[in-house]
Amino acid sequence: MTHIKASITGIQGYVPDYVLTNAELETMVATNDEWIVSRTGIKERRILKGEGLGSSHMGAEAVKGLLAKTNTSPGEIDLLICATTTPDFVFPCTANLICDMVGIRNIGSFDIQAACSGFIYALTLGSQFIETGKYKKVIVVAADKMSAIVDYTDRKTCILFGDGAGAVLLEPDTSGNGILDSIIKSDGAGYPYLNQKAGGSRYPPTHETVENRLHYVYQDGAQVFKFAVTNMADIAADIMERNGLNSDNVAWLVPHQANRRIIEATANRMGVGMDKVMMNIHKYGNTTAATIPLCLWDYESQLKKGDNLILAAFGGGFTWGAMYLKWGIES
Repeated sequence: MTHIKASITGIQGYVPDYVLTNAELETMVATNDEWIVSRTGIKERRILKGEGLGSSHMGAEAVKGLLAKTNTSPGEIDLLICATTTPDFVFPCTANLICDMVGIRNIGSFDIQAACSGFIYALTLGSQFIETGKYKKVIVVAADKMSAIVDYTDRKTCILFGDGAGAVLLEPDTSGNGILDSIIKSDGAGYPYLNQKAGGSRYPPTHETVENRLHYVYQDGAQVFKFAVTNMADIAADIMERNGLNSDNVAWLVPHQANRRIIEATANRMGVGMDKVMMNIHKYGNTTAATIPLCLWDYESQLKKGDNLILAAFGGGFTWGAMYLKWGIES
């Protein structure tokens, strides 16, 4: 019996038009371009402007582009999973809204929240529906409007985040390409170091939570950096080891774009040169769940069918994960 794997057969990204540069941030908080670039690698980030536009807007644009690019009709899609930390509403889920906006009807769709690891979590889950033979076409979309929860008076966090979305189409593959292995992990003890303190059921919105600016991203940078460097690097190395991979037969490392120093530490731990590392943090910043699909989209022209890719991410919660896949799209 031929073993079915889930292969990425299409990739599409979307970023808003508005560019927030380091120079503009210098007019908002006490910072400067040299400081930001030397510590994060970020030069600019995209921001979604417009009344009533949320993560679903960007996710829908990415999915529309994906459907057109792969010549797929909305009626062919069996399932849509959206990875997001910034849903449009508490309910309905953003995946439902995206389906409605692109004309996908009468299928299962839901959100998954694993912060910056969300795309790997969602891709791992989506691949199971393909491998079992239950579904033939699954869309995984990652979309985050981080500007909605960033405090632009906090120079420690406002320099980091941007808005964007990326989407992939998963289909069955029996040629040996596709998603071959994944590891997902979490540790809730990391909650105090990276969170949004209010707005959920524990601390619903009140005048006090708004006045105390508790609806924005909070981050203990030193703690997050330490955990991210260790765990993202280790899990990437683990998935390489258990699949007999090394720096010679890995074509690309596709890391979450949180901080250039974290990316470099991960590559060093894996023994992979920076010439094999996808990086676009300089122009998009940290788009949370969307960073990895945006990297794949940016680098698509450099990918060859059968290339070994290692995806790795770390996010609030804490969550982290890694994936090994063979690229399935002809260049």
